[in-house]
Amino acid sequence: MDVVDELKAFVATAQTGSFTAAAEQLGVSNRLTSKYVAELEARLGVRLFQRTTRRVGLTPAGEDLLSRAPALLDDLDELLSDVAESSQGYSGVIRISAPVTFGEIYVGEMLGRFAKLNPDLTLDLRLNDRYVDLASEGIDVAFRLGTSEMLSLKARRLGIFQTVVVASPDYLERHGAPLSPDDLLQHNCIVDTNRRISRRWAFRRDGEDIVVNVEGKLRVNSARAAAGLAADGLGIANAPRFAVRDGLASGRLVRVMEDYEGEGSPLSAVYLEGRALPRKVRALIDFAVEDIRSAGIL
Repeated sequence: MDVVDELKAFVATAQTGSFTAAAEQLGVSNRLTSKYVAELEARLGVRLFQRTTRRVGLTPAGEDLLSRAPALLDDLDELLSDVAESSQGYSGVIRISAPVTFGEIYVGEMLGRFAKLNPDLTLDLRLNDRYVDLASEGIDVAFRLGTSEMLSLKARRLGIFQTVVVASPDYLERHGAPLSPDDLLQHNCIVDTNRRISRRWAFRRDGEDIVVNVEGKLRVNSARAAAGLAADGLGIANAPRFAVRDGLASGRLVRVMEDYEGEGSPLSAVYLEGRALPRKVRALIDFAVEDIRSAGIL
């Protein structure tokens, strides 16, 4: 009798409270589930369950085994998956979450490069500007801008993104270029409402923090849209460097106030705490670390 099947039958029975429910979960017969558990009890020489006509309850020995068996089975599954993938390559599905603008500008293309190296993988990218619940939505890894305070998540820092202040040459010719944060109060500032405090623009110079509360007639919930409006000459935008990179390269946007450092915030890959990170997900995160450096996206 396979001890792994015995342990799986034991864990399923303990978690569901009955042999019938455990059998349905495992996709085997009720009789076979009971047999696996009985064989495990014989192997260990202890009773794992107190059986009644309606339900099975754990004995102290059963409680001790249940506290360790699920993690052992997870580790075994991970080990077998690692061995298979090391010889056959990665396969299966990785579900990824990312903010809309960052996902459209960078993550999608990065996943394309990763996919070319791993043709047997299915990559499922879901773009959303809210912080999704990884557990309930089945997300393996999320790329997040800013800090997360959720204790159930582990994070790997991928870099720091900074905001820059930009405008079009046409706008600057008509209105002049701001030289300091206070000058922004005389300009039409395009407000990105996705920012935590959207009208609060913070800067740093010579070790001093400077904050201004800007005003403007245009408000959007996208850094990319803010950059586009600025490129059209409609105001000044304060956006992450990755969102204005193309505009700066084409000359449609010009950076202003270069003596002032914009806000910096971490870019991280986050995943659920509590179990070993699947090898294919770890490989994706490792790839992203190197790809972000080479792409110069930040």
